[in-house]
Amino acid sequence: MNAMNKKVPLRPQDDLADALVAEMAAVNVLIRERMASKHAPRIPEVTAHLVEAGGKRLRPMLTLAAARICGYEGDHHIKLAATVEFIHTATLLHDDVVDESSQRRGRPTANLLWDNKSSVLVGDYLFSRSFQLMVETGTLRVLDILANASATIAEGEVLQLTAAQDLKTDEAIYLQVVRGKTAALFAAACEVGGVIAGAPEDQVRAFYDYGDALGIAFQIADDLLDYSGTSAQIGKNTGDDFRERKVTLPVIKALAKATTEERAFWTRVIEKGDQRDGDLDHAIKLLTETGGLQAARDEAFVWAEKARDALSILPDHALRQTLCDLADYVVSRVN
Repeated sequence: MNAMNKKVPLRPQDDLADALVAEMAAVNVLIRERMASKHAPRIPEVTAHLVEAGGKRLRPMLTLAAARICGYEGDHHIKLAATVEFIHTATLLHDDVVDESSQRRGRPTANLLWDNKSSVLVGDYLFSRSFQLMVETGTLRVLDILANASATIAEGEVLQLTAAQDLKTDEAIYLQVVRGKTAALFAAACEVGGVIAGAPEDQVRAFYDYGDALGIAFQIADDLLDYSGTSAQIGKNTGDDFRERKVTLPVIKALAKATTEERAFWTRVIEKGDQRDGDLDHAIKLLTETGGLQAARDEAFVWAEKARDALSILPDHALRQTLCDLADYVVSRVN
């Protein structure tokens, strides 16, 4: 059955959470323990604001699921799952400062409630905590994977600074940014679960490929929702990418078919930053009429299919099907 017509479970991440409830409870306990600081009470204040904001905890669940699928019976996957969540939370704190965001997960951002300095420094603290947890597993390969992912995330964010407001940004550069800012941690979260379980190399690679494709599909869907979703769906203000002048995939696809007049509009609002009342609505109209939204949506489904295909060599396990459903779900949001 075509992925675009498949019936997707309403919330496969809930099925994942139910299957991993005991392990996620242990992860949450560990997160609360390690985000504490007896010398700087602002650290747990800022961290708790984001960590306790009702995030899906999707990335740590991917680590736990990968380890479970491979039959792991130890407890190092708990530390790795907490590591992944700390890295993710640190990047969110930094991102909100860079993007000057005011809303995250439907709540005011930490930099709005406290200040930019607190957000940056607490993010740095969480990165440090994540490396302490990695080391405690005693696995150099895990440290290598997550350290590389951290570097790739930072690289992707810096690349986005130069690519975001440049209409010459093409799909290859966009993909490089997405692989950095989003897919790198999805891939690493899955890969370390397989590694810590001692899975065969082909299975470890399958987990990496799944996480990479899932992360790309996830980000394309998010970029689409910025123009076609609701604030409740995306946990931030609709149109933020437009206001921040980010050249995302829907815009790249629309530019490929833009007339001279349409390109002049994108140059004004994105490159020059001259945005006026009604420009967001006009942008959405152009994205729809040129097929930019539909073309990006099609691309998201291609990556979701790649994610599902990557899982085919893994052991037969109920969680493998849940991960397949998850790949379908992340793109079904933009149907």
